[in-house]
Amino acid sequence: MIYVSGLTKTFGSLTAVDNLNLAIDKGEVFGFLGPNGAGKTTTIRMLACLIAPSKGTATVAGFDIYSNPQNVRQSVGILTENPSLYERLSAYENLDFFAQAYGVADPQERQSRIRELLEFFNLWDRRNDKAGTFSKGMKQKLAIVRATVHKPPVLFLDEPTAGLDPKSAKEIRDLMAQLSRHENRTILLCTHHLEDAEKLCQRVLIMNKGHCIFIGAPDKLRDQINPNPTIQIGLRELTPKITSAVENNKHTQTITTNQLSAELLVGVRDAQLATPEIVRTIVEAEGQILSVNVVRPSLEDAYLKLIKEQTTP
Repeated sequence: MIYVSGLTKTFGSLTAVDNLNLAIDKGEVFGFLGPNGAGKTTTIRMLACLIAPSKGTATVAGFDIYSNPQNVRQSVGILTENPSLYERLSAYENLDFFAQAYGVADPQERQSRIRELLEFFNLWDRRNDKAGTFSKGMKQKLAIVRATVHKPPVLFLDEPTAGLDPKSAKEIRDLMAQLSRHENRTILLCTHHLEDAEKLCQRVLIMNKGHCIFIGAPDKLRDQINPNPTIQIGLRELTPKITSAVENNKHTQTITTNQLSAELLVGVRDAQLATPEIVRTIVEAEGQILSVNVVRPSLEDAYLKLIKEQTTP
């Protein structure tokens, strides 16, 4: 659905995006991550045909950004960090205006589509209320509706949960997941909220200073940053005998003890193979096990470590 080859954008001596290559499948929720100034917004603006690349090319929904920019614009819906709604107009009037601007000329088609989306987003009962009276979460919902009112195959969502309370943020995440499944939309999600990316995205791309430094599934990033899983074992009592036995287990790579919480953190190469062996070792050392968990770094932990490695000389 989105194909990018060698996409580059320079502003004078500054290279904002440098030789980006990317392919995103139909219906995929794809995370676009990176610190401020990484080049994420510039990339989205090029893909949406709002600015021209310095070199390289891209196709969006099958249309070339150079030869078919109008078709590209009609094929995408965009949510910026600021919802940019007309606050003196009602929710329905906002959507009717933008649907016409996007080329949905038939009044009956507009009415049917607007009702479908407002009901889908649980906003139909507020359709006649002015957008200015909506909460921030409701405005975000309405802005997402606006972005998809013309049935674009591709959505560019920039920080859709920024500034929202946890309940509203979860609602927006759930709605994005439903859009991907219900309408088979391809979603490019640009966010600083790693929780959003972890819960929604099949793959993520991490940019830093205009360069792509990682692309792949979140699990691939975790494995790249910390290839050895950790087994977390809670005990009724942590004794020297238990610690010594686990240290000498052939599967143990590293071991960290916490006497206060009677907890062991055991680094291993293969958690599936090692866990039953280490549990057996503890039982044979007269340990009473309360809990066993395989701990992996969060996407946020892996992301922060990768960015730190890229910025540390």
